[in-house]
Amino acid sequence: MVGSWTASDVAGALRRPTAADDKYSRGVLGIRTGSAEYPGAAVLGVEAAWRTGLGMVRYVGSARDLVLQRRPETVTQDGRVQAWLIGSGTDASSRRGDETHALRGILAGDAPVVVDAGALDLVVAATAPVVVTPHAREHAKLRSALGLSEDVDDRAVAARETAAALGGAVLLKGSETIVATPSGWTAVVDAGTPWLATAGTGDVLGGVIGALVAGAAAGGDVDAESLGPLAASGAWLHGRAATLAARFDSVGGPITALDVADALPRAVAEVLARA
Repeated sequence: MVGSWTASDVAGALRRPTAADDKYSRGVLGIRTGSAEYPGAAVLGVEAAWRTGLGMVRYVGSARDLVLQRRPETVTQDGRVQAWLIGSGTDASSRRGDETHALRGILAGDAPVVVDAGALDLVVAATAPVVVTPHAREHAKLRSALGLSEDVDDRAVAARETAAALGGAVLLKGSETIVATPSGWTAVVDAGTPWLATAGTGDVLGGVIGALVAGAAAGGDVDAESLGPLAASGAWLHGRAATLAARFDSVGGPITALDVADALPRAVAEVLARA
């Protein structure tokens, strides 16, 4: 299928907590993101994950102090997780050997993984369920690594080909985000507002998707096919939060990535109110 993702579709990816829930039943997301060069990516992804709604965030990257300054409730010790977010704010060309080893271990595990930016070069060998979140240039590199042509004009066709070759879900970023799974399932998600095109918003998107995947994994198994609707829902919430953040007296205006993260609880609440 190729269709536009809507608020009613997003409702299926959200669950209102009940009195029977605890932090583990609501989902635990492990995050290994950020670097000395781009520590802010870790802060943005952690912030977005918390604000999307889940039980716990475990941050095990290099930006621990900055993350704790912003979100002191974040756990910074290894332990149980139900999903991972890796790669945001990192560069494969400067990655140390021990970091590569740790990322490969995550990608060889059982928990589903959201793979962004500097970890995309490792995803071809993954055995865990994965959803990759490349922009156009990153997608071209990934296709080359998979032995696919880089010259495909139709973005939906290209995303489906990549998903099939990878055996994982693909979220191809853009003003219209394309999400595809190995079976050929495809969805189109509107960005919401062009004000979203600013530094750091992709890191926020990773946190949103990671939170949804962790929540789903807490309730049962997550595979490459189910990662598609979760990723599309994350992109929709991201765009809706940006639209809410950019409204100033009914007129659109500039926003930052943290503004988008700050608006996520309202975007989630809007969807739940309609469900």
